[in-house]
Amino acid sequence: MASLCRDCSSVQPEKVEICPVCHSDRTLWHAQLEQLSVAHIDCDAFYAAIEKRDNPELRDRPVIVGGGQRGVVATCCYIARLDGVRSAMPMFKALKACPNAVVVKPDFKKYSAASREIRAKLEALSPLVQMVSIDEGYIDLSGTGRLHAHSPASLLATLAREIERDLKITISIGLSENRFLAKMASEMDKPRGFAVVAKTDVEAVLGPLPVSDTHGVGPAFAKRLSQDGYNLIGDVQATGRVDMMRRYGESGQHLWDRAHGVDHRRVSPDRERKSVSSERT
Repeated sequence: MASLCRDCSSVQPEKVEICPVCHSDRTLWHAQLEQLSVAHIDCDAFYAAIEKRDNPELRDRPVIVGGGQRGVVATCCYIARLDGVRSAMPMFKALKACPNAVVVKPDFKKYSAASREIRAKLEALSPLVQMVSIDEGYIDLSGTGRLHAHSPASLLATLAREIERDLKITISIGLSENRFLAKMASEMDKPRGFAVVAKTDVEAVLGPLPVSDTHGVGPAFAKRLSQDGYNLIGDVQATGRVDMMRRYGESGQHLWDRAHGVDHRRVSPDRERKSVSSERT
């Protein structure tokens, strides 16, 4: 069981709650912490965070980034989310839920510039970087320990602090052994989070989650699964792979694999990321 301090990036060989180096309590631990190397990086409320960074008067205000009354929410800060505002929500519904919100029109030139800075920081750590949108991406740090003289977990903790220092925004990190589990992990501790999930954790960590939390399961498929009695990922884990394939075809095979933490996709730096325009919803 190894521990990582998120404030100084030191790694201890045993579980510690208070870092013996800097005395921070921002520590995390996992039995496979030093063996995992695939991470998902997700900027926290990216557009809204950039707007708050550039306008300090918005710091403690609920901020919605999006169009006018007939537009939709591109993103919103966590203060607005407390009132139920969500991305892709019609603007009139968002303002009804959070009437005190400040609405800011998107500035994609500014967001793209910040995204390029983040990508540059990732590529300084590894050539295996795959941005899948303007504010999230994957990095494979396998084999970089000798080059950087630090484990992937330690490098990621330092990366998070550097982004906060240089860009004045926060990120959440998920560390695992494949892309799917890294993505799931990054969503378990937000904002400014760092979570670790290995295949050995799948039954305990993913099992209690709604099956709709599985990436690739849309509303229609989730509804069908619920009608058939599959409400939790654990329900899928308890079903045989062949049975899922017979019932749902390729979608059943995909879901079974994900429920068991199986994902053979590599971090592919040549893959073209989604365009900025697709972020406009």
